[in-house]
Amino acid sequence: MLNVALTGNIAAGKSAVAGLFGRWGATVIDADEIVREVQAPGGPVIGAIAERFGAAVVRADGALDRPALRRLVMADPGALAALNRIVHPAVYARRAELMAEAEARGDRIVVSDIPLLFETADPSEFDAVVLVDAPEAVRTARLIEHRGLDTEEARRMIAAQMPSQDKRARSDYVIENDGDRTALERAARAVWRALQSRA
Repeated sequence: MLNVALTGNIAAGKSAVAGLFGRWGATVIDADEIVREVQAPGGPVIGAIAERFGAAVVRADGALDRPALRRLVMADPGALAALNRIVHPAVYARRAELMAEAEARGDRIVVSDIPLLFETADPSEFDAVVLVDAPEAVRTARLIEHRGLDTEEARRMIAAQMPSQDKRARSDYVIENDGDRTALERAARAVWRALQSRA
């Protein structure tokens, strides 16, 4: 089984590439989906978040108020680090379970979609690291257009992540996503073929 990490800074297009890899036959383990799963109402993770950040980050129905939590942690690096210490161990444990299941099934290529791979995980755990990247101006425009953020909030979210230049040097493959969907698909297909040849 080829164990692949797929990463990319916010609005680079990583999720689009994960979708393509899944369509082409990869087993995709989505870290963001796991985060939502472990932060479900009534679980230990949401309890720890409420204890650390206050009841204001939990809605009346018991679900996490993500925008409220995001505003808190984006303004305070210490708060972001505290949130990561609560969430990431639970995400790591669940991802390990899903990896074991994939291996038991005999899956050929497993792609772990991990936005903050270099910030929160160990890239050396993987057989290959694929980075999806786009220029900062393109990513800022995407955040404003597709997620409805204002320019300042978009820039703050981008600044909160490790610069993609630092990630490029540590990745086995880089998929450039500064063009249209057809160009992205072509670039992703070339990397997919390389992964298949390694699997």
